[in-house]
Amino acid sequence: MHTPGRLSRRTLLTATAAGLVAAVASPSQAAGTRTRYHTVGRVKSDAQGWVRYTWPGIYFEGRFRGSGVGIMLDDSDNDYDVQIDGTTLATLVTPGRTVSWVDGLSDTEHGVRLVKRTESPWAAGRFGGFVAAPGGAILPGPRARSRQIEFIGDSFTAGYGNVSGTRDCSGNGGVNRNSDADLAFGALTARRLGADYQINAFSGRGMVRNYNGSSPEADFRTYYDRALLNVDGDIWRNPGSWRPQVVVVGLGINDFSTPLNPGERWKTEDELVAAYETAYQGFLDKLRARYGPKAFIVVSATRVDTTSAFSLTTLRIVQERNRQGDDRVRHWYYDAPGLDYLGCDWHPSLNDHRIISGLLDDFLAGLPLRW
Repeated sequence: MHTPGRLSRRTLLTATAAGLVAAVASPSQAAGTRTRYHTVGRVKSDAQGWVRYTWPGIYFEGRFRGSGVGIMLDDSDNDYDVQIDGTTLATLVTPGRTVSWVDGLSDTEHGVRLVKRTESPWAAGRFGGFVAAPGGAILPGPRARSRQIEFIGDSFTAGYGNVSGTRDCSGNGGVNRNSDADLAFGALTARRLGADYQINAFSGRGMVRNYNGSSPEADFRTYYDRALLNVDGDIWRNPGSWRPQVVVVGLGINDFSTPLNPGERWKTEDELVAAYETAYQGFLDKLRARYGPKAFIVVSATRVDTTSAFSLTTLRIVQERNRQGDDRVRHWYYDAPGLDYLGCDWHPSLNDHRIISGLLDDFLAGLPLRW
């Protein structure tokens, strides 16, 4: 009788009713063959043939034949979802240096997908590949998708606390146990469009000002070019295959959601707005030079209760780009009465992300995309 698959008991340390697991095993236990996989994430190879990464939502996709597959990881900071043939079978919680086995599958061809749920700007995770179970084989990885979307932003884009049912997550596993970038609005929209995607998001960071004026020595732009956020001066080298037709930028919630504090470099909101506009235009220049004149750049904004400056300023930025002749920079303002902000610390919930994704679907459907 066919069984739908399970995380092998010989690697299982703990499990909860929610399906969160932590696997333990030595990578030397890996059997069978290992080969390349598909990813468009910002990764860096090391001397052992593994890859390192830090951005949320990075995913690895492979194909195999057999009744099981091993997943080689070295990561004590992040959580991962394991998906077989499109169904999530397990969540690996801070797995450490392990090979986690999914077995009990039908002995046929399968697709496997590993996705990083959480943020880890302070530490890099490592992935060593997929491993075939005895008697099986790793097959050539899936082909890259022709459609590509890049999502740039902060905690809203990263899916911060989105799987929580309560705004206070201090007694509910904390933010990491309640975050899933794969269920954030960008990932939802990309999958509906059959697109590969990057989620280059960093919670708490703004275009020029971080949340409540914190860490004034750095902002989102400090980190954007990196593969490894925790390595000063690191640069991600685009292999040439990353050419998104759409780039969605959502930066400004942290710039404007809290009032200026004494001692910050901007004395008035007008000064902050001016600095934000200048920086945003420079950032758009970077994106346009990087991805060419045909890419659509979507400047997004949402409701921020304490000020109207965010949406008004982003609209003005887009209008100025359009006035200069770049009609492929567009403004997307999203809000909906159904948003409940029941995620951790008043962040969008799963329901909210589904609503926002639907609004983004409608917006993108109105663009003259030829992909």
